[in-house]
Amino acid sequence: MRFLPFLISGICTAGLVVALNTQLPAGGSKTPRLGYFLSPQLGFWQNAEPVNTSFDGNVKLPNLNGKVDVYVDDRLVPHIYAENDLDAYYVQGYIHAKFRLWQMEFQTRVAGGRLSEILGEERLPIDRMFRRLGMVYGAEQTLANMEKNPEMKATVEAYAEGVNAYISSLQPQEIPFEYKLLDYTPEKWTPLKTYLFLMFMSYDLTARGATADLQMTNARNYFGFDDFDKLYPNVQDSLDPIVPRGTDYLKPAIVPVAPASKDSLYLGKTANSSTALLPMVPDKDNGSNNWVVGGSKTKSGRPILSNDPHLGLNLPSLWFEVQIHTPTHNTYGASFPGSPAVIIGFNDSIAWGVTNAGRDVLDYYDIKFKDSTLSEYWYNGEWIPAKHRQEVIRIKGKPDLVENIAMTVFGPVMYDKAYKNVSTEGKYLAIRWTAHKAGTGLQTFYKLNRARNYDDYLGAISQWECPGQNFAFASKTGDIAIKQQGAFVARWKRQGDFIMPGTDTSYAWQGIIPVEENPMMYNPIRGFVSSANQMSTDSTYPYYLGAASNFPLYRGIIINRKLAQMNQITPEDMQQLQADNYNVFAEYARPVLMRYLDETKLSADEKKYIDILKNWNLRNDPGARGATVFKSIWDSLEAQVWGDEIKKANLPLPKPDASTLLESLLRDTTFRFADNINTPGKVETIYDDLAEALKKAVPHLKELQAANKLEWAVMKDTKVNHLLKIPALSRLHLPIGGGEHIINATKETHGPSWRMIVQLTDEIEAYGVYPGGQSGNPGSKYYDTFVDSWAAGKYYRILFLQQAAAAKHERVKWHMTFTNS
Repeated sequence: MRFLPFLISGICTAGLVVALNTQLPAGGSKTPRLGYFLSPQLGFWQNAEPVNTSFDGNVKLPNLNGKVDVYVDDRLVPHIYAENDLDAYYVQGYIHAKFRLWQMEFQTRVAGGRLSEILGEERLPIDRMFRRLGMVYGAEQTLANMEKNPEMKATVEAYAEGVNAYISSLQPQEIPFEYKLLDYTPEKWTPLKTYLFLMFMSYDLTARGATADLQMTNARNYFGFDDFDKLYPNVQDSLDPIVPRGTDYLKPAIVPVAPASKDSLYLGKTANSSTALLPMVPDKDNGSNNWVVGGSKTKSGRPILSNDPHLGLNLPSLWFEVQIHTPTHNTYGASFPGSPAVIIGFNDSIAWGVTNAGRDVLDYYDIKFKDSTLSEYWYNGEWIPAKHRQEVIRIKGKPDLVENIAMTVFGPVMYDKAYKNVSTEGKYLAIRWTAHKAGTGLQTFYKLNRARNYDDYLGAISQWECPGQNFAFASKTGDIAIKQQGAFVARWKRQGDFIMPGTDTSYAWQGIIPVEENPMMYNPIRGFVSSANQMSTDSTYPYYLGAASNFPLYRGIIINRKLAQMNQITPEDMQQLQADNYNVFAEYARPVLMRYLDETKLSADEKKYIDILKNWNLRNDPGARGATVFKSIWDSLEAQVWGDEIKKANLPLPKPDASTLLESLLRDTTFRFADNINTPGKVETIYDDLAEALKKAVPHLKELQAANKLEWAVMKDTKVNHLLKIPALSRLHLPIGGGEHIINATKETHGPSWRMIVQLTDEIEAYGVYPGGQSGNPGSKYYDTFVDSWAAGKYYRILFLQQAAAAKHERVKWHMTFTNS
């Protein structure tokens, strides 16, 4: 049992010096009630699942309209065959809860700002952040909107019924392990929880999170706009956009007009700074790769679609594989525990995959209130009444905290005198976010599950609003496409990069870009489409896409290069491409480093590591020492170039992107920021900075080598953490390459969360893998079944079966039937 070491450690920490049913402080968290936790009849021992567990069963549930058969294969993937859609979603909810209940509820507690209820006041900062960000408010807006759609209302309610049917069937000893560990019990699932989870995904994929505008404002104020524009540009010299350069675009339906005060008030240096930092910030590399190659480039003559979303690596995994077969559709793919339908996948006619668009969909407005009651605010020349929203945060063992949040025409006031830090003293910052609008996102996936052709695909994704996504598409008929879709604000240049004045409509949004004007490609002559979170277009697109720092550059370059060179492509070729470790950023950067390095002045140690760098094959493979040397030297150079300015600011500033430094050095050998402001009377050059950076990097490299950590995978130390960050329930020290700027984008705790390849031949050929397992129970052998295969770049052949075939397939191990009770 993998959690036994944690248990032993916990007992030793807590001691057995108090009554067994008392909960003790232990290392800043809470121990379980040991009597209950250790009970042979009810405690954690009951969660140990025998390796030969059978999942056969005849389940009787209320409110089913017909019979549902579920065939479970050797990877614990359920194949659901239902006589109608609502029964299918009912059973999907039941199955999700059976294997992932604690994860489902925990994630919605995070999104809803309810961790303090179970973990105590130390989690209060996260709860307050999400409440003030408007997560519950946004979920409520979407719920109210979806209640007006009978089809979607019935779908989400059927799913919730299934979850609750499983919860009702749970015996005390069957409650998932983490509930026992944290000493609480499951509560009823509601449709609001589904929309809360989807709100969390919107937050996780919002460009640079909710702190970007605040830190960008700091940087503008500190550097002044001219230098800011060099450090945080909105163009990239090396960009290979999603839609190729030179594409003609429609005449814009909206021509946003910048206010007259833009140059002086908005782009000029002002006192409008903020050091606000959120306690939980999404990884800036939350993104993905997707591409589709058309039949003209494949061996089979049919399209092949590939997708690998890059997200946090956790156990239980974000994803859960499932097949859903009803009279209206037959769909397979990765689902979200907590939501009905398949999110990324394919049916018997089409396949689709998504990547993050990176577009700015969240802005801050500086509000002027009449007084400290926040009852009225100044807008368009008059005092406007403010509505108020009360958010009650329950805290385990403490009185409730009530957040009184003022609501404005822009949205909730996130920062005020009750939620502030030194720099926001006296400021009231309201947030406008497209996720607060009543959404229809789940309807997109509902329709994609049933889509038959290109027109159906366009109709389905037209419902999508937040966060912006790049939807790749392929069909059996040979069509391929990619379209960037979302509710994108028609912005003037630099609008929303900084905190904006909120006293009138001057800086308000002037409209949402019409769906037909969003960037897209359909059956291109080059024979493929792709996206890797880079800018979708070049500068001829008539709308402002946002600061270039929102858009990683290099994965898109190498993907397009490789796809352009490939022909007679097979699914195996696509597997190799998804796992490719070639570092195109280093391809560009290494010659620059060598150009500015005087090798005649190197010490013996410096020469040794430079020789490793020069002989490296530019691949971040697990055993590559050159990858570690390159990263150490480049990181040291960035610290040398930017560190003096950023440190002197005494404010949180966004670090300029790697592409900013590299492209600046390629253009300008007298790069001004190479000069160290802390050495007056001396002007440093990039030659000086690189020499100093190498001198500082070498001791670190020697330490790594002495500890046998110079190989890339050992130094990077990829891990898949349990959601509670308990080492004994996590998978640590995984031997996998890849990293930032690389197609295989695996970092320490972040990377490809679901790899899928679908060839749309008459009989669909599909492969998939994710870094986890179908069961959320740490005591099950299916908890982390796929992790080693994922780390090795291996895939599983997906079973996409008709019911008659499933009933007798050799890989199908169990059969569950569901009927009305």
